[in-house]
Amino acid sequence: MKERGNSAELGKPKRWQDVPMGGIAFGASSEAVETGQWRSMRPVWDGEKCISCLLCWNQCPDRSILADEDGKVTGIDTFYCKGCGICAHICPKKAIEMRPESEFTGPGAGAKEE
Repeated sequence: MKERGNSAELGKPKRWQDVPMGGIAFGASSEAVETGQWRSMRPVWDGEKCISCLLCWNQCPDRSILADEDGKVTGIDTFYCKGCGICAHICPKKAIEMRPESEFTGPGAGAKEE
């Protein structure tokens, strides 16, 4: 299993007694694997409606909302999005709409939505 940004390999599971004191337990999240391929709903971001309040960015459990250094939302990384819909639900301007995954097909269907 690889983590985004670095290549920490997770080995065979160990019993807690076999882990040395100070050992690191890597958490499991969508950052470690691309989970966007099994969702049923996909968020679609409308940059015209978005006011970059960052409520979606703050609440996304998969850290799939993309923002630049200035705090402006720039899109959604659908490779890691599980399609939970929290972002669409919390958006005060309804700038994110959940659409059926079946509407998106072909190469790049899991690409960044910008």
